[in-house]
Amino acid sequence: MKVNLSDKTALICGASKGIGKAIAMQLAESGANVIITARNIKDLMAVNSQLGGNGKHNYIAADFQEPEKAVKIIISQLPSKGCIDILVNNSGGPPAGKIIKNEIEDFRLGIERHLFASHLLVKALSPAMEERRWGRILNIISISVKQPIDNLGVSNTVRGAMASWAKTLAGELGPSGITINNILPGQTATARLFYLIENMAKNSGKQTSEVEEQLISQIPVGRFAKPEEIAYLAAFLASDFAAFINGTSIPVDGGFLKSL
Repeated sequence: MKVNLSDKTALICGASKGIGKAIAMQLAESGANVIITARNIKDLMAVNSQLGGNGKHNYIAADFQEPEKAVKIIISQLPSKGCIDILVNNSGGPPAGKIIKNEIEDFRLGIERHLFASHLLVKALSPAMEERRWGRILNIISISVKQPIDNLGVSNTVRGAMASWAKTLAGELGPSGITINNILPGQTATARLFYLIENMAKNSGKQTSEVEEQLISQIPVGRFAKPEEIAYLAAFLASDFAAFINGTSIPVDGGFLKSL
């Protein structure tokens, strides 16, 4: 089985680094035309220059902290109206911290950056997918959808809302040939994870190496995920092979979750 996305155009959010970058690289390698978006234009240019495959690639700088403005920028700079077949919603997580100490503003910012931005993109891009009766919407969320993670109060809340939104959307858009699925990464070797490890070490008085060993000891396969391992699943879900997978949340966690 070989994933072939040579006739598809994908928009990948948060693609300047980490999991988003890995997904952009994999979809390009699978033949898709890839459009990447994030805040930092220099990082986008660097990633864009690394994209392989035979597709036509481009980048659009936009800040999802202002979702309505960001989506307008993205839509206005697409090569053609209705050209997106595959949408990957992905954005950096909210700051760590105990939920009881968070203010309303913390939740508002998290929801705007994740839920509101994703919703606006789907509203803008799904009509053309419905006309073609083919579309793929992937949401990169977190295993916290299944099992809340300590000291990530706002993130746990926002991720749960994203999963419920996506499940509802899957029922509404499924009859039009559009599938909506969530990928739930576990501990993945990205800058985000190492920021969280440093935060945990600071709060506990431990060395970062101790915290890292403690986390790995909870993962049956004995290591963190590689970003490209998340990307492999994204490429499959974006393909025709996954046409009957809709409205589901798939953990990629090395067996960390205890739930069935």
